[in-house]
Amino acid sequence: MASSAPVATPVPPQGSPRRTAGRSTNVVIAVLALAGMLASLQTTLVVPLIPDLPEILDVGPTTASWAVTVTILTGAVATPIVSRLADMVGKRRMVVVALVTMTAGSVLVAVGGGFVTTVVGRGLQGFAPSLIPVGISIMRDSLPRERVGFAVALMSATLGIGMALGLPLSGVLYGHFGFDSIFWVAAIGGVLLTVAVLRLVPESSVRTPGRFDYVGAVLFSLALASVLLVISKGGDWGWGSRGVAGLLCVSFLALLVWFPYELRVNDPIVDLRTAARRPVLLTNIASIGVAFALFVNLLASGQQLQMPTATGYGFGLTVTQAGLAMMPAGLAMVFLSPVSGRMLERLGGRVTLLMGAGIMSVSYLFRVFATGSVAEVVIGSSLVGIGAAVSFAAMPTLIMAHVPITESASANGLNSLMRAIGGSTSSAVLAAVLSSVSATAAGEAFPTLAAFEDMYWISAATSLLAVVLVAFIPTRRRRIPSAAVSGAGGETVVHGRILPRGGRVLEHAAIVTVTQLDGEPVDWARTDNDGRYSVALPGSGRYLVVANTRGWSPRAEVLDFREGDMELHVELTEELALTGVAVRLGVPICRSLVLLHQGTGEFVAREQTDEHGQFRFPLPPAGAYILTVVDEFGQQAHSRKVVVTALGTHIVIEVGGP
Repeated sequence: MASSAPVATPVPPQGSPRRTAGRSTNVVIAVLALAGMLASLQTTLVVPLIPDLPEILDVGPTTASWAVTVTILTGAVATPIVSRLADMVGKRRMVVVALVTMTAGSVLVAVGGGFVTTVVGRGLQGFAPSLIPVGISIMRDSLPRERVGFAVALMSATLGIGMALGLPLSGVLYGHFGFDSIFWVAAIGGVLLTVAVLRLVPESSVRTPGRFDYVGAVLFSLALASVLLVISKGGDWGWGSRGVAGLLCVSFLALLVWFPYELRVNDPIVDLRTAARRPVLLTNIASIGVAFALFVNLLASGQQLQMPTATGYGFGLTVTQAGLAMMPAGLAMVFLSPVSGRMLERLGGRVTLLMGAGIMSVSYLFRVFATGSVAEVVIGSSLVGIGAAVSFAAMPTLIMAHVPITESASANGLNSLMRAIGGSTSSAVLAAVLSSVSATAAGEAFPTLAAFEDMYWISAATSLLAVVLVAFIPTRRRRIPSAAVSGAGGETVVHGRILPRGGRVLEHAAIVTVTQLDGEPVDWARTDNDGRYSVALPGSGRYLVVANTRGWSPRAEVLDFREGDMELHVELTEELALTGVAVRLGVPICRSLVLLHQGTGEFVAREQTDEHGQFRFPLPPAGAYILTVVDEFGQQAHSRKVVVTALGTHIVIEVGGP
């Protein structure tokens, strides 16, 4: 590898250390955490009002439910898009965009009052949760390492905190000030936090400009919206209805096109190769189970507390009283954030997530049998909240430890999307289970206690499944690379390109890793289809850079990075190959035909020996092959099984011999 002189004039990044030096770390954490809480509130603002929505909006119950469904849909669609744009155009900028969009939606609902304006406004409010993963990424980029654990734990937990606090808040506002007051409070909060973010939160210097993947975004949004519509409305439409079948077909076809397209495009909306890495994949799947259990805890507990005493197990609480009873679960997530942060530093993300999901599973076993009093329900829900706080703190840390720094926002956005899918699935399953196991009390049909117990068993199982999945995440000697934890606002994004010798085109994606000379990991990146990559470096100094791709020998070199260097091209010089020589009675034979087939018989390539009897094939994927040589007269041939390794293989093949 040869180091190159800088070929671009550097642009001073926003959010440089000079700009952020005077900012209070606690203020940045507080502003972003409050923004996260306000964002998560939007999901549950109207949940306590569902029974009254048909009267408020003057529509039927099924139609009125769109005021909840549309927020889930837009939130799920917006999260990966906003997160990807944050990595490209600026993270603080996209936080502001999400807040402004949410504020506009809140004002529209408050002043409109009708069904159409409410649905449109609630759809705009759905953009708000997308700022949570972006806020986590800002914290990683801007805060000192010793504060990142607590900050990320708090920001990640805001999803559950906002939901737990939103239930009683909306009930109180609606009961005392009317429907419009809920949205005016959200709008005022949005304005105040937008100003606070602009004035107090630094812009991240980690940015990777590129071309936005419009086609991938449309296909992914179409597939995702179709699935979530089925989950949200399948119970109303009928699970065997044409609408459900049609949406599932649309989702399947969209994904069928989306997957191969994302593997070919240079700047995908979701980096499937990174998402398929074992730690990232298992963390995301486990997130679905943990989020499922958390949402059941909030939704089922509230309904159980509101059940009439005539059912024999209910407590007859009002919406506001039930919401207040759920506040300890949300407060537990707030107060556990410092503890979760310390656990991350001492135990690492994997062990922390194992413990959190394990606490949730055991807590649900307690909940199955602790149903005799309000106190038991509150204690059970609070224990689940403690497990959720620990689990949610670990997820973004695990993700950031295994993805490139330049993809931290989009990777966290995908993880947030998995949590949203888990939450949406939980509400659908909860509705199905509670409606299927019911009994009559006081002339009305209500879910039985067994229905709630069934949901707690299911949630215990999903939490336990998360434990099993996380157990298969590889253990690292070094729990979390410091570069993955915090850039402290001083990183510079350096762009470059992998250039195979001779000006050839890179046929396979290459991996570039950067470490400090003491072995401390710095960053890594996967090239796009043109061989381009981006890495984030903490500052001037000497770094070890290693480049590797299939078919070429890896190249490593110690390079000096100077302030102002913005590009670094890497040249691969040694191509690996399957080589050999064809001989007859020990004498090389020239101009003979050489064929290469896979072990299963498929044709791979053909070559001709040179004047020395030598042949060369670009290195195929490792595996078993059949090598065949036909002499120059076409009279004799010989085949031989060969095993190709990733390091290359050399074969001597005798034609006309044994």
